[in-house]
Amino acid sequence: MALQIDSRLTPKQLLGAVQRMFELSAEKILALERSWKAERGTPVFTVRGRYTARGWTEWTQGFQFGAALLQFDATGERRFLELGRRQTVERMAPHLHRDACKETGSLRIRSAITWAGIRSNGAESSTLCGRR
Repeated sequence: MALQIDSRLTPKQLLGAVQRMFELSAEKILALERSWKAERGTPVFTVRGRYTARGWTEWTQGFQFGAALLQFDATGERRFLELGRRQTVERMAPHLHRDACKETGSLRIRSAITWAGIRSNGAESSTLCGRR
């Protein structure tokens, strides 16, 4: 099935669906934050509807915390900014000592790109680590 683009659609027509998507996203981000134990690794795969980790998937952690930053960027809800910032600093910083450039780079890129976008739009005046 080929992708069909409807160029007649306007942003206003999509607003309700986009708002609903971010409502669902917020619920999923918060549910994962409540239920996932960091010592289990990074949640990537689902088994019977529940997240599970695999040792080689730790590089995806940037997506987990980057999702909260994207949520903030889209909705302005500060709790997602604080969640993304806190988890990035607390959970991702220990990985910086690793020798694997691919893993370290991939781990950080989603959160870093998101943070840079938030900062360039003036949404937050402090740095990711909370310093000015």
